[in-house]
Amino acid sequence: MTKLAICPGSFDPITLGHLDIIERGSKIFDEVIVAVFNNRSKSPLFTVEERMELIRESTKHMPNVKVDASDGLLIEYAEEKNAQVILRGLRAVSDFEYEMQITSMNRKLDSRIETLFMMTNNQYSFLSSSIVKEVAKYKADVTDLVPVVVAEALKSKYKR
Repeated sequence: MTKLAICPGSFDPITLGHLDIIERGSKIFDEVIVAVFNNRSKSPLFTVEERMELIRESTKHMPNVKVDASDGLLIEYAEEKNAQVILRGLRAVSDFEYEMQITSMNRKLDSRIETLFMMTNNQYSFLSSSIVKEVAKYKADVTDLVPVVVAEALKSKYKR
């Protein structure tokens, strides 16, 4: 049986912290699907299609990583894809409480699907898509925070 993990997020945009989790997950699982979910409580900078393309470009060196999108419940998406694992990154202790609530609800909805938490590399523990967008908006250099293709896309969005 193929070991399939879903790595969900809004990825607006994908950062090197996200990429760290995806790359390490790709070494553990036979296949990783990076699933772009629309968080309705956020106003995205990039469309779902743009985010998917940025992720595809950033992960093209990982042959077992696929990119998809969904606007439903994560657990239903994981069931539909026959995934065994939901792969989530943790940056700091502050992420844990929120992630624990989501994991508990997912377990209630389908106890067959496990959630695996992976600590991000320390160098990315402060990094979030929100902070990257904020810094990029003020024309600061983000090339050491995001893949090159994302840095270029941010420049274009903020018309530098």
